[in-house]
Amino acid sequence: MAFTARTRTQEGLEGENAVVYVLEDGAGGKAEVWPALGFNCFHWSVVRGGQTLDLLYADPALFANGRPTRSGIPVLFPFPNRIRDGRFTWEGQTYQLPLNDPAGKNAIHGFACRRRWRVLDSDGDASSAWVTAAFRGLQDAPDCRDLWPADYEIRLTIRLGVGSLRLESEVSNPDRVPLPFGLGYHPYFRLPFVPGERGEECLVEVPAREYWVLEGSLPTGACEPVDAAHDLNRPRRYAELKLDDVLTGLPAGAATGGLCERALVQGAPGATLRLLASADFREAVVFTPPHREAFAAEPYTCTTDAINLQQRGVDAGLRVLPPGGRWSGVVEMRV
Repeated sequence: MAFTARTRTQEGLEGENAVVYVLEDGAGGKAEVWPALGFNCFHWSVVRGGQTLDLLYADPALFANGRPTRSGIPVLFPFPNRIRDGRFTWEGQTYQLPLNDPAGKNAIHGFACRRRWRVLDSDGDASSAWVTAAFRGLQDAPDCRDLWPADYEIRLTIRLGVGSLRLESEVSNPDRVPLPFGLGYHPYFRLPFVPGERGEECLVEVPAREYWVLEGSLPTGACEPVDAAHDLNRPRRYAELKLDDVLTGLPAGAATGGLCERALVQGAPGATLRLLASADFREAVVFTPPHREAFAAEPYTCTTDAINLQQRGVDAGLRVLPPGGRWSGVVEMRV
């Protein structure tokens, strides 16, 4: 099996906006990544037993007017999910972000998912194909520079392996002041991803012991043991679920290859998609979109509104890098 990487031009778009990177495994499986809108991997497929498993949901209008956070795998950085009222204070300075959540009341999902990333490298070898890109605040979103306490850079490699898709990230602080940040991914797993099956009969599982108590989609700061509405520790039929929750108390011990279990989606007997991550991805948002064609299991390094909660004394998972500091983490999906 020889892995390859190439580019194609998306019909209806021009210039850099039209460039899509295609990673192929030599056996019919592939991943497609669009750098112009948040370096989003909007397609991933694997061939198993003569069937093509189409694993990610993408809005049919993605390339026309699709929303950046409603398809594929949006990258949520330098903060995932909401910041209350789009407002926070850091080291004595108050910041006001655009109120761009669906209700128009809060800031949501950072800056990186809506902007073009710079591709640094793309290639393939005997074991994988990959594309690497970078997003730096001062360079790639200069209009947002005054919206965050420090400059930042994230480098992300999207790597297609044998039945796997891997997200390898490195966050660095190129500034002279501390950088607060959180990183999250928002994968939309297509249901069903096995041809001939029914999405409502798919099974989902998330091994979380607790959930964050929410009011208006924002954590109060309290966590509770999972109850019947939030307990996904056993496989649950998708038909039973209507979710938009933040789960925590996830396993910290490595299950496979140094990574921890975060979610399982069973598309049919014998066809299971596993989501694994570095232990630093300590939270998981679970979301059932109204169209019911996907299930989102979102690994986060911090909870919603972490930059405000942390300063209230709540352990919300906010990370702070010193000048010149670096952090790295991995999320991997396997069939």
